[in-house]
Amino acid sequence: MVNEVRYLKSFYWKDYLVITLGLVLFAIGFTGFIMPNEIVVGGLGGVGLLLKYAFNFPVFMTFLIGNGIMMVIAWFMLGKAYVLRALYGVIGVTLLMAVAENYITGALIHADPLMSSIIGAVFSGSGLGLIYSRNASTGGTDILGAIITKYRYISMGRGLLYIDLMIVGSSYLLFQSLEKIIYGLIVVSVMYYTVDLVINGARQSVQFIIFSTRYNEIASHINTELNRGCTMLEGTGWYSQQPQKVLIILARKTESSSIFRLVKRIDENAFISQSNVVGVYGKGFDQMK
Repeated sequence: MVNEVRYLKSFYWKDYLVITLGLVLFAIGFTGFIMPNEIVVGGLGGVGLLLKYAFNFPVFMTFLIGNGIMMVIAWFMLGKAYVLRALYGVIGVTLLMAVAENYITGALIHADPLMSSIIGAVFSGSGLGLIYSRNASTGGTDILGAIITKYRYISMGRGLLYIDLMIVGSSYLLFQSLEKIIYGLIVVSVMYYTVDLVINGARQSVQFIIFSTRYNEIASHINTELNRGCTMLEGTGWYSQQPQKVLIILARKTESSSIFRLVKRIDENAFISQSNVVGVYGKGFDQMK
């Protein structure tokens, strides 16, 4: 339980502010631009749209029921810490979607359906990017992606892509229109490209080199709190001629702020360098091709 509490404490009020802004952008883009044009996107939102168009079932109810089921599955397969970290985003997206559906009853811009939906994709993608940049989640198929990554050697991005393709393709059963599927794929592509831009490009992995006299504590806490591995190297400070332990950590870019905060909490005098990594392959990252 200690680790789960630490996960919650790792969020600062600024994180919650950014996550909330991201949730608002997502809800506006989804409800005010994408939904009125009957274009199906990926994720749990796409499932909600299919049910909305077919049975007039509220999208926020799909988020509520779907995320409830997913969170139970995640509790047993991904651990309590994952669930607690995702809880704020899951509850927030459900509440904001309920508010948005109640107050936004039509398209905010009466333009070409594809153009309007692309604008919605930019809004929603920007919102998701802000959420992911703070290591939070909106649940849904993100949880499925995390499960796939944990039990199969496939990247989370590829796993989510396969799921999204199935959801968008399912819209043919409702509309019998290849045009709708193409529109949906375009919107999904724009949305994820925007997410990528917001969290600083396609290179989403980083490498940390940490110099600290308290390397033991830092390595242990990174293992237990962030579930990331560390490598310790033997070094020598050339100026001091003293032996020095060096920690090397590979992590997702979205985990950067958590690592900085953890190190600062343990040793404010630690020396850290962070660099972007073009590709990281192996368990917990991408599959070697």
